[in-house]
This record gives sequence, C-alpha cells and structure tokens, in this order.
Amino acid sequence: MLDKVVIANRGEIALRILRACKELGIKTVAVYSEADRDQKHVFLSDESVCIGPAASLDSYLNIPAVISAAEVTDAVAIHPGYGFLSENADFAERVEQSGFTFIGPKAETIRLMGDKVSAINAMKKAGIPCVPGSDGHLGEDPDTLLKMAKDIGYPVMIKAAGGGGGRGMRVVHSEASLLKSISLTRSEAASAFGNDMLYMEKYLEQPRHVEIQVLADEHNNVIYLGERDCSMQRRHQKVIEEAPAPGLDESTRKKIGERCANACKAISYRGAGTFEFLYENGEFYFIEMNTRVQVEHPVTEMITGIDIVKEQLRIANGEPLSYKQKDIKIKGHAVECRINAEDPESFLPSPGTIEHYHPPGGPGIRVDTHVYQGYKVPPYYDSMIGKLIAHAETRELALSRLSMALSEIVIDGISTNIPLHQKLVQDPAFASGGIDIHYLENKLGLK
Repeated sequence: MLDKVVIANRGEIALRILRACKELGIKTVAVYSEADRDQKHVFLSDESVCIGPAASLDSYLNIPAVISAAEVTDAVAIHPGYGFLSENADFAERVEQSGFTFIGPKAETIRLMGDKVSAINAMKKAGIPCVPGSDGHLGEDPDTLLKMAKDIGYPVMIKAAGGGGGRGMRVVHSEASLLKSISLTRSEAASAFGNDMLYMEKYLEQPRHVEIQVLADEHNNVIYLGERDCSMQRRHQKVIEEAPAPGLDESTRKKIGERCANACKAISYRGAGTFEFLYENGEFYFIEMNTRVQVEHPVTEMITGIDIVKEQLRIANGEPLSYKQKDIKIKGHAVECRINAEDPESFLPSPGTIEHYHPPGGPGIRVDTHVYQGYKVPPYYDSMIGKLIAHAETRELALSRLSMALSEIVIDGISTNIPLHQKLVQDPAFASGGIDIHYLENKLGLK
C-alpha cells in the first residue's frame, strides 16, 4: 500500500481522505494555507506543511508548493480531493513527472474529458447518448452560427468548452440575442478559464440531473455504483443529492450503467469518476464527466456499502478493484444536504466563528464536516462547511430522518442554509420525487 499521501485540499474532503488513509495504514501529510492552520485534518495528520497565504492562487492552486510539500516529507502520492487542482491535467502531469503517484486518472484522460467538446465526441464514439448540438468548437462566422442554432432548435445553450462548476454558460431563446450571447460568453470564458472556446447544444426545458458513479482500475476492470439524482440546484450548483434516483427502474439503471462502464474502457479510465446526464422523457443526455471524487459521493457509499475514497487509494496503488459488478447491491435510499455558511435567503457568504456546534445523531445519520465549536470559517474559500446525510430502507423514511437531523443540528455564530433545507425536505414536490433542475430557482423566484 502507498506509504505516505499528501492531501492537497482542505475542509471536509481533506478530513474524509485522511480517515480513509488511516483505515488503510497510510501516513498523511496535510498541506494548508495560512488561513487554515486550525483545520481539523491539520491537527490529525502525521505531518503538515504550510504552502502559502490565504489566497487559493498562492496556496492550494500553487502547483510547485504542493509538489514541494510532497518532496520535503518523502511522500509517495498526492490526493487532490475535489475542486482546486483535482481536474487540472497539468498538475496531474507534473505530479507524475516529479516521481509521485497522482490519485486520479491519467493526465491525458483529464485533458480529454476536461474539454467539453472533446469529451462529447469521445462519448459519442463510445455509444453514450449526448445532447444535440455543435459537433465541435464554435467558429466566428455569424451566418454559420445562426444556421446552426436554427437547425438545433431554440432555446439553445452556449457553453464554455473549458468551463465547469456551473459557470460559462448562457441560455439563448431567440435568434435576435444569439450573436451577442456568444460574444459575452466567449469573453467570460476567456477571463474565467483562460480558454475562449465555446460549443452549442439544445437547451432541455425540464430535465433532471442524474449521474452515474464509476470505479475503474489499471487492469481494465470497471464497475458502476448506481446513480444519483442531483436536480435540486441553484445557479447550476447542487443543493440536495440523493441515491438512487426516484422512479428509475433497474433495467434503465443497468442499461446506462453498462454504457458508462464500456465508455471507461474505451478511454482507458482509471480511478473514481462520474458521468453527468440530463434526463428527460426517459432519455439520458451526456453533459460532462467529472474525473475525481464528487462532493455527493456519500449517498452512493450509503446505499452500496463501498468506500469510494479507499477504492481510489487502492487503484492508485495498482491494485485491482475490490468488487465485481455482481457484488454491487443497492440497499435503501440516501439523501444529502450541503450545509453552507451563507444567508439562507440572500445566499451571501457568512464567515465567522462558530460559537456553538452540536451534530445530529440517530439511526442512518452521517455528518461529514471539518468544523467544531470555536472554529473560524474563513472568507476566502467555498462556503460549504459540511454535509448531512440520511440513509434508510425507503426514501420516505430517509427524508423523515433527514428532517429530524436538520432540527437537531446546532451551528451558532454564523448564518447557514439549514433553514432552507428544512423547508425543502418538507416540500411536497420534492417529497413526491422527480423534480427538474429548474424547480428550486422557480420556487425561489430566481428565474
């Protein structure tokens, strides 16, 4: 097994990786910014290295600093978690070139799937259904662009080829606004991602967001761990996730899961990954693949009993998968709320000191968080401070347990989105299952 791993992240995912490492007898190195020296995983790791000031560009996104931390601590591998450098192909390449193991896919795979156009083309070749759209990057000729949009059919979505996290996309409802929308999105993409390449696809009116979790090793073994429904979103950011997806039958699950497994073999995928789809009228449409562990991986772990992070570590060590597809059994239902340090109505960040903290308990309740009483939530990073997960034999009972846990949890001193979650788990449409990705924004009056 890997002897020592650098955890190149912060917050709850850093603590999650640390725990998985400890269970496998792997030593850990925490890297942290000056603002994060009081992080829980920093206290619990075998070694820790400060890699720079609070700003992400000077610390968690500083590739030389992260690799130097591995060098000075004699680590053998680096786990990027999610966000930051997790889907940076140049980072994965530099890690491997420096003699360390990157706990994730190969750099060329990250590069292939990181560009949305090349990813869509690769998936089409592998037999994965995709949203109708441009077969490549958009050019500059106005007449060609107008004809393309007309052929696809309005509304269309203009997307940044190198985008992600819900940024770099714009819906166009008519020919009159197409060219201006393309110009604006191109400028935004260049500024946000350093890549102004765009593509166009059909905008689906009422789709759900359904994704398939996969694991693949270096020995051409691939398994899929069922699906997650992440349709409760605000501005393309997931708010509540659940597994399995309400109303999806076993034959449909098997069909799309096997296609994803075959696609992994076609691109020689390695590690944990997620195929994200829009699901409408019984049809799946590929939108992107995340070449890393997902924020919402706990709901899949709860219904399958498989530790996805430990499997990542084993795969990186060159071991074959611990499971075969026949071993994967879905048991019950799990729902996850993302707990953010933000105002529940304005959604503005709410950094500050947590004066009182009390986690919920009871059967089927899991809390993934790095916070504690007295912890200071910094203003420099993503506002998520934890995840509350409920698992039960049925979806109805899982939602009941989640509602109870939300009433028990105490986080004082800062504002959180817990009040919003309390309303959402009681929402009749959500309780019935199968809401679309626009539901929350329509409910909040953001459309």
